[in-house]
Amino acid sequence: MKFFATSASAAKRSTDCVIVGVYDKKELSDAAGVIDTASRGAISKLIEQGDISGKLGATALLNDLKGVKSPRVVVVGLGKASAFDRRAYHKAVSAALRQIDLPKITNAVCYLSAEDVVGCDNYYCGRLAAQALGEHNYRFNDFKSKGKRPPSKLKKLGLGAKGRADHASLELGAAHGAGIAEGMQLTRDLGNTPANVCHPTYLAETARELATKHTKLTVKVLEEAQMRRLGMNSLLSVGHGSEQPSKLIQMDYRGGKKGEAPIVLVGKGITFDTGGISLKPGPMMDEMKYDMGGAAAVMGAMAATVALKLPINLVVIVPSAENMPSGRATRPGDVVTSMSGQTIEILNTDAEGRLILCDALTYSKRFKPAAIVDVATLTGACVIALGHHRSGLMSRHDDLADELLDAGERAVDRAWRLPLDSEYTDQLKSNFADFANIGGREGGAITAGAFLSQFASEMRWAHLDIAGTAWRGGARKGSTGRPVPLLVDYLLQHTH
Repeated sequence: MKFFATSASAAKRSTDCVIVGVYDKKELSDAAGVIDTASRGAISKLIEQGDISGKLGATALLNDLKGVKSPRVVVVGLGKASAFDRRAYHKAVSAALRQIDLPKITNAVCYLSAEDVVGCDNYYCGRLAAQALGEHNYRFNDFKSKGKRPPSKLKKLGLGAKGRADHASLELGAAHGAGIAEGMQLTRDLGNTPANVCHPTYLAETARELATKHTKLTVKVLEEAQMRRLGMNSLLSVGHGSEQPSKLIQMDYRGGKKGEAPIVLVGKGITFDTGGISLKPGPMMDEMKYDMGGAAAVMGAMAATVALKLPINLVVIVPSAENMPSGRATRPGDVVTSMSGQTIEILNTDAEGRLILCDALTYSKRFKPAAIVDVATLTGACVIALGHHRSGLMSRHDDLADELLDAGERAVDRAWRLPLDSEYTDQLKSNFADFANIGGREGGAITAGAFLSQFASEMRWAHLDIAGTAWRGGARKGSTGRPVPLLVDYLLQHTH
């Protein structure tokens, strides 16, 4: 994809299509006003007739307007001008891109970036537009023999600017947005790939393949024998019932100063989750191929980091296993000793994500990280609490929590902080081990975070539960690529 900024008149721009907006109460955007004047009121007439709406995301395609150089004009509703913020902007750009998904449109200019977007500067207008285009252009046809969705023809997108002084920041934002979109594509590809293909070894091979393209990235994969010697019995217990060997994948990118403490991202890599002996219900179990969404997200964040050549040190750790029932599978009531030396009574084998993450957190201490963030499709309870709109965030470090929350707001990939009080840890008490892996139905998302916090002592740590945001079900079933935008925004803040 190619991006450029332009401050040329919307009516005089030579392109396959121009995108302009209209607010509610029949208020034209600046670029729409230019088009309207050049076309002798064509847009105003259609608004009066009810053919064009200012409702956010509503679109209309106009052809061959007199006085307008582009053969096509897309008018998209922007909603209330006072509420046209970065979320509304992203939604409007996405809606316009869907409208121009036509074979003959290979380039377009979007003038929405020249509007006053509440709380959003030129850089983020460029970034969110490029990200929206990446999301729009995404296709996953790998396993279809027919009926494949054709690729988008749109290869070049211009971004309208108020003046030449805005060009550089718009183009920088677009470049970063393209890198984020690249990371999101990897995340979505991994999530959408079926579990008979995407198993722990596949994740390891994907990491190695990424490393072959970037000299500053190295990959190390720990096999089961190596993990056993390190005492990772909690992680290993999850894969006991599977024929697929468990892995611990370490991706190490050194783009920052030598000796500078890295940021560590840890991603849950359960490539399929039956629940083990605590077997899940059959309906929608196919969606459990997405239980490696945390692993896919941190690998996507790494892909974006190396694509953008960010000047930071970043380590990604992916503990990966397949949770299957068999005669060798871990049983409810079993007690395992984690790498930290703490013992865990496994009361429910379907609470397996925390069992692999806890050993990965202990392993991560060797990097002496500046901060560590684990990312996991961890609990259905988080979906009940927050729905599919926000990821759950837990941390005992207010400054780190605020950094991640702010990153989510800027990236339109929002999170919500949940408490992490000692009362939730008390729910994990066990008669037979240091603690149990579940704490009852009440506050299930938080007790999962409280469990992980026992392995993150002496580290600046945060936990993101993405069970409600990593994928969507229904007719549009598939990986969303979240929370790559949040993670990369957070990383970008550490490059200044």
